[in-house]
This record gives sequence, structure tokens and C-alpha cells, in this order.
Amino acid sequence: MSGRTADDWQRMNDPVIAEFRANGGHVPSRRWPVLLLTTIGARSGRPHVTPLNYSVDGERLVAIASKGGAPAHPHWYRNLVAHPEVTIELGSETFRARASTAEEPERTRLFDRQAAMMPFFDEYRKQVAAREIPVVVFTRLG
Repeated sequence: MSGRTADDWQRMNDPVIAEFRANGGHVPSRRWPVLLLTTIGARSGRPHVTPLNYSVDGERLVAIASKGGAPAHPHWYRNLVAHPEVTIELGSETFRARASTAEEPERTRLFDRQAAMMPFFDEYRKQVAAREIPVVVFTRLG
């Protein structure tokens, strides 16, 4: 997974985005829940849409910035660090949210909880030694 380019990721993500939007915010071809995250590019200033697996922690949404076990953080994570106000599409609803990176011990609690539901995240954690995989919390604005 680590050898994928930004174009490779976009080619993989475009059909998921289309399926999400064509099915009222559901992705029948995926086993785990998906949201669409729109960030503003850290360098380009342009909007970027990324499908993400997520979990729920109370009223907050949680996503793991694993990039499929790659050694570098995903672009969407770098974008939201630069511009933490994001747009989320969840089901048929679209809303603004503020993204923040979970700190310890909350980070480990949230990571472990999501990895228990989606075991591939635990595999990514084992693959990545060069970086701590960020856990992102989205809090609805307004």
C-alpha cells in the first residue's frame, strides 16, 4: 500500500465516492461504515473529498489516518491539520465539523476500539514503525 501515488488513491476513491452519493450515503460494496470528508488542500487551497471508514464516540466521529499502513501520513490528514474546519457527508446529511488529533491516552482508546471493529487497522499499526498513526476526532459545528 505504501507505494501508491496520489493518483492511485484518487482512482481507488472515486468509485467509492460515486457509490456513496448514488446510494444516499451508503456504500453497499463496503463492509464497514464510510463517511465522505472534504478538506481544503494545505498547499493548493482546493477542496478534496476522501472516503473514510469511521467509528462513533458519543457525539463525535472518529477516523484513523493510516493511509493503508504507509510510512507517511495521508494527504487528507495533512490538509485538516492546516485547515481543521471540514465538511462531512454522513448518510444523507452534510455538515461542518472541526477536526482534532486525539492525544494520549484517548488516542490509544479510540484506535483500539475502532481496530476491534475493523481489524485491518491493527494490521496497519503493526506495519508502521516510522510514525504514530494519528486518530482524528470530528466534532460537529453549529
